[in-house]
Amino acid sequence: MSDSGQSPAPGGRRRWPREKEPDGGGDRREGGEEPAGMMQKTPIILAKPPGERGQQVKAGPGPVPPTPAPAPPIVLMKARGEEGRGGGGTGAGEGPAQAPPREREGPRPTQPVYQLHGRGLPPPGALDPVAGQARLAAPEKMKTSIKLVDEQMNWCDSALEFLLEQTDVLVVGALGLQGTGKSTLLSLLAANQPEEDPRSFVFRPQGPELRERGGSQTGGIDFFITQERVVFLDTQPILSPALLDHLINNDRKLPPEYSLPHTYVEMQSLQIAAFLFTVCHVVLLVQDWFTDLGLYRFLQTAEMVKPATPSPSHEPSGAAAEEPGEYYPHLVFVQTRARPEAFCPRRLRQMHRVLDRLMADSHLKYKGSLSMRELGLLPGLPEGFLEAEVNLFLLPPLEEEGEDALPRPGGGGAPLFPLLPPYRGHGAFGTLLARLRGRVLAAARAQLSHTLLTERNWFHYAARIWDGVKKSSALAEYSRLLG
Repeated sequence: MSDSGQSPAPGGRRRWPREKEPDGGGDRREGGEEPAGMMQKTPIILAKPPGERGQQVKAGPGPVPPTPAPAPPIVLMKARGEEGRGGGGTGAGEGPAQAPPREREGPRPTQPVYQLHGRGLPPPGALDPVAGQARLAAPEKMKTSIKLVDEQMNWCDSALEFLLEQTDVLVVGALGLQGTGKSTLLSLLAANQPEEDPRSFVFRPQGPELRERGGSQTGGIDFFITQERVVFLDTQPILSPALLDHLINNDRKLPPEYSLPHTYVEMQSLQIAAFLFTVCHVVLLVQDWFTDLGLYRFLQTAEMVKPATPSPSHEPSGAAAEEPGEYYPHLVFVQTRARPEAFCPRRLRQMHRVLDRLMADSHLKYKGSLSMRELGLLPGLPEGFLEAEVNLFLLPPLEEEGEDALPRPGGGGAPLFPLLPPYRGHGAFGTLLARLRGRVLAAARAQLSHTLLTERNWFHYAARIWDGVKKSSALAEYSRLLG
């Protein structure tokens, strides 16, 4: 019988009325008297903030932990399923009370640290310092030109290793008839000096033996890039008689789409000219006399078959009107081996008038890019003296740079005024060349396509343009009309 005077029913479960249990727990049963079927609940202990733990009265024989130093309260988030258990306390049938365990304080939250590295590259910790320095190092300096298009009109990829991933690049190309000095001019604009040996030029010029045989030095398109990131493209002579003679005398087999050798030579020249008009910022038209009318008919034909500027593929067809217009480069007429009478003001005005009339229907930028008068090379000329001033630049013969070629009165003897420089009618070759170099390198670097191109992107863009030129339907139709 229990202390309350009530005996449990047979086979029934003993109940302990909670309201009659003393608060002090004096009538607690021993552990051996607990019924076997009685299940004990796991106690849930709520910890107070560290500042209040020292005020709690500890019970039981357990050791009292030292009072922790006051610290800022930490808010702990509980799971939703445990929110209803917050009111539970220590059961009456449990053992002696123990000190509540201290809450573990995790690491304080800190600001996240982000490590940024390029896509496709290993993390910064895995980079090799030597490899990083090699990546930042400038490419090897070119000492001579290499092939961009070989003699068989095939594209070459050897120039890609000299290019960088930067957009500040200028592309200068040269066109001209055979023996006009294209390779010499580009070499002097790129890296060489007039007093150097021509055999050391970056674009090897035509040697004396080759000139006597009437041959040409350059075949296809040669490539050279300076440390100032200026690309120079030297081309084989347009409408070259040496190439035509080589095709006829050596019985070279022509491609099946060309039936006559002269048609093949003209189509090669048109392909090269149309290519330069698409991928160059400045095109130098080099001639050594004034002037050949067939050369201007050739320019008009090359402009007609020039490939169109590629438009972005993601744009709809209705937005074509908003795209920038067709791209055309700056065209500069350079006359080499100009005689002193060519620098006469009256002769200069006639030359400018003729060029302006011949190029009147052209979209090429042949005016407003270069002016000898504005460069101070024609002193004394009024501003309106040249009504239609085109991009014309005159260079005297390179051989007259030495003192042996200075004019002497009476066909020989001492000069009339030995202390004064002789009158040439124009500036020295080095002075004129320096002005031309400075003006060409300062040309506006217009956007060649709908996107801004890096050096490597320009190379791939030029390869695509060259492939499109060779497969051009307009050139194929023009070739059929010639044949």
